[in-house]
Amino acid sequence: MDNVINTIVSFSIDYGVRFAGAVLVFFIGWIVSKKIVSFARKTMEKAGFDITLAKFLGDFAYVILIILVIIASLGTLGVNTTSFVAILGALTFAVGFALKDQLSNFGAGVLLLIFRPFKVGDFVEAGGATGAVEEIGIINTKMRTGDNRLIYVSNSNIVGGNITNYSAKDTRRIDLTIGVGYEDDLKKVKEVVWDILNSDDRILKEPAPTVAVSELADSSVNFVVRPWVKSSDYWPVYFDLLETIKTRFDREGINIPYPQMDIHIKKES
Repeated sequence: MDNVINTIVSFSIDYGVRFAGAVLVFFIGWIVSKKIVSFARKTMEKAGFDITLAKFLGDFAYVILIILVIIASLGTLGVNTTSFVAILGALTFAVGFALKDQLSNFGAGVLLLIFRPFKVGDFVEAGGATGAVEEIGIINTKMRTGDNRLIYVSNSNIVGGNITNYSAKDTRRIDLTIGVGYEDDLKKVKEVVWDILNSDDRILKEPAPTVAVSELADSSVNFVVRPWVKSSDYWPVYFDLLETIKTRFDREGINIPYPQMDIHIKKES
């Protein structure tokens, strides 16, 4: 009976010491992990990393550290962690395979946050959608279209295609093609167009606008009209120019032709 009691006491003391050691390892590891992650986040933010990316990488590192701390605690408790690590590795592989598309989006999201082809507030065309960027997430990017629709675009689609950032530069060029009749005075047409451009204060003097004949088409002589404006003025100036050109051409007697087809009927006796 004494041997049994001694065995129980010895086992309790040994297990209690191990349990206390495991708790101590976990507690210290938890505190150290938080300190490491907090320091890493602050370092990344000071280095200019995107806040979203810094937060995500910090959370990801924290999860990895906590898993390592748990494994270390179980080892201190006397648990064989070899099989546990093997099971964890197999589980990670299975989850990774099941979420391969999301992992692809995640990788693309990291690239977007690192290389920053656009930022929140930019008006872009990417991933088959066009709109203002509202949020750059790890999995997808939130964009709002001109007619106030909210679109979530997968980051892998964005990175895998062309990205057009209309807000990247302070200025943009408006490209218009204006057709006039073959009977119209080309010199007068150019004078009228230049007068319209010079009368709009939103059109920049540098770079200078371009007004030139670009094509002798089937039904018209085509002019290219290419003024430069601030990016924020692009659409207002674009719409106003079209309306003003039509109004002035009507007033000046300049014809804007439309495609026509002449049909000759031959009557046989």
